[in-house]
Amino acid sequence: MIPRDVEAPLRSLLQGFPVVTITGPRQSGKTTLAKAVFANKPYLSLEDPDVRRMALDDPRAFLGRLPDGAVFDEVQRAPELLSYLQTRVDADGRMGLFLLTGSQQFGLMSGVTQSLAGRTAFIELLPLSAHELEPVGVSPLSLDAMLFTGGYPALYDRRLPPREWFPAYVTAYVERDVRQLLKVQDLETFQRFVRLCAGRSGQLLNLSSLSTDCGITHNTARAWISVLEASYILFQLRPHHTNFGKRLVKSPKLYFYDTGLLCWLLGIQEAGQLATHPLRGNIFETFVVSELVKTRLNRGERTAFHFWRDSNGNEVDVIADAGMKLIPIEIKSGQTLNREFFAGLERWLALAGDQTVAPALVYGGTEAHVRAGINVFGWNAVEKVLPAESRTPRDS
Repeated sequence: MIPRDVEAPLRSLLQGFPVVTITGPRQSGKTTLAKAVFANKPYLSLEDPDVRRMALDDPRAFLGRLPDGAVFDEVQRAPELLSYLQTRVDADGRMGLFLLTGSQQFGLMSGVTQSLAGRTAFIELLPLSAHELEPVGVSPLSLDAMLFTGGYPALYDRRLPPREWFPAYVTAYVERDVRQLLKVQDLETFQRFVRLCAGRSGQLLNLSSLSTDCGITHNTARAWISVLEASYILFQLRPHHTNFGKRLVKSPKLYFYDTGLLCWLLGIQEAGQLATHPLRGNIFETFVVSELVKTRLNRGERTAFHFWRDSNGNEVDVIADAGMKLIPIEIKSGQTLNREFFAGLERWLALAGDQTVAPALVYGGTEAHVRAGINVFGWNAVEKVLPAESRTPRDS
């Protein structure tokens, strides 16, 4: 097992909550992490029909056979169990009894928040970050290799080529989740929709254009985006509200959580193709934004990120909340720094200098330094961009 940065926050939360719920995409390492943390407790997967039947047919007896708690994997498959779990942990009174995992936010979060409010904290586990790969010596040797491979643990544990693993992953998990959540019948159209989304990663989301290009209704496109968000395939970055007297873009930007999956959906066959790919800048931006999200989640912190763009085209790629201040972050895929890289940050500082702390530029090189008050970081040091917060447990 590759050690996960989120393990320390997870163990801390187990000291103060009877239940901790780990969410995240399928195959991101939730089960492996839960088994490692609860190595001496029973593990039960509710994907298993026999286990699920026992849990639903006689939930009190099912929980009664677990006096010291357990790991319940894919708990969204048996949401009725959660009400009985509430009664159980209330009667017991001990902390750190149960670890729950789930891969679908729709069924899981609605059930957990209704039944276990105040009794569970949440941890979100995404695929491996570059920071997690480095200490164990399995990091890809170049930026393009990192973008092409992504961070799913199976690609490092089993040494599988991405072009062999991702087709099976999409068929076995993504499409199955879609069938469970929306009863989608036309999988070919859905597959085309996902690929069209991939071509828009790092760009403003235009649902009307997306639905027209795919040949579906606007409402269907919105529903399918929601499913992909619920399954941790992609996410939206909202525009920041600060306008400085200027008109702001109101549409969100679309990002995939994993660039390996993104590259496969774009039809990229090997890392070498990224050097001249027309979407390389968008893929790199997706990588950096997802690494920023992983950094905050792996610390057990909130993921308060936005972007800023006005109607004149002035833009900062990421605005990160840092208490009473804001961290503006610009992202450039080029490996050689040039003056234009800093233009967006300089415009932001001129408008919001007193609201800003630790402005940063992340680029495709590896050298780190400070230039005119702006912290410059290479692609392999994204976790250093964000200063650590005082962590607030994410309870329900």
